[in-house]
Amino acid sequence: MLKEFKEFAMRGNVMDLAVGVIIGAAFGKIVDSVVNDLIMPLVGRAVGNVDFSNLYVPLSDKITQGLALDDAKKLGPVFAYGNFLTIIIDFLILAFIIFLLVRGMNRLMRAKADSVDVPPAPTKEEVLLTEIRDALVKNAPTLQPSSVSPSEVGNRQIP
Repeated sequence: MLKEFKEFAMRGNVMDLAVGVIIGAAFGKIVDSVVNDLIMPLVGRAVGNVDFSNLYVPLSDKITQGLALDDAKKLGPVFAYGNFLTIIIDFLILAFIIFLLVRGMNRLMRAKADSVDVPPAPTKEEVLLTEIRDALVKNAPTLQPSSVSPSEVGNRQIP
């Protein structure tokens, strides 16, 4: 069982997946930082100095407007939609970046498929064998396909 697990874990696909997950997690942190530290403050400023992380609707009479979200949560239930907006923007940016990556890969694959496949040059052995074949055909008497039976083809001697 341990041997089977080792074979499974060391497959190329599993290792590729592990690398992809690790890079994806690091990339997710970068996108989070771009959204939270760069984009959302600019959007908040453009909307009128709004801090999206503190956007909420109080669902209790105990909560007064203007409190920070953490303080409002201590007093009662709140409908905190600001973080949701941030996550939506985060998702849209990440989806757009992935779209650009997939689009670029598709273009590369299409360009590779459109390129003309040039067959490799024949090897020395192939060239020599072709010359030998051509010389044998040139020196051999012409055979009529109907005059030779299949059993004679293997026994025919070349002069």
